[in-house]
Amino acid sequence: MLALSLAPILLGLSLSASVGNHVSYVGGTRADLSQGCTGVMDATDESYLVFFSKNSNFRVPYDKVNLLEYGQNVSRRYVLALAINPMFFMAKKRRHFLTIGYQDETGKQQAVLFQVEKTDIRTVLVTLEARTGLRVEYQDEEARKSPKG
Repeated sequence: MLALSLAPILLGLSLSASVGNHVSYVGGTRADLSQGCTGVMDATDESYLVFFSKNSNFRVPYDKVNLLEYGQNVSRRYVLALAINPMFFMAKKRRHFLTIGYQDETGKQQAVLFQVEKTDIRTVLVTLEARTGLRVEYQDEEARKSPKG
């Protein structure tokens, strides 16, 4: 009974120790993940990057990761501008994307693309650089500036 009452607390502690709590799988080579599924990216393990979702989990050894790429997709909020106020034409919504390339256990190249929450992207990038020994490749100068600010 005590274990059941402590379960939510322990889950909360493990999630707060995770890196990138709010990620969505956008696409890639993983057939076991559905596009748009959300989950938790955990980089606290010394050897593996782990992704947990409701229906699927996977882990990648850091030494098998060979690509870290960060980019943004900026879209103007046209619908809001037309419906509410033309000033919304000036507003931008930035989405933060992380591509992770790696070799699976059979030696085949794989890739996963995640959308990461704005509040998590900097932590995710610096943690993955530290764990993998790789430098993040930025898609453009705007992406290079964003996570540091």
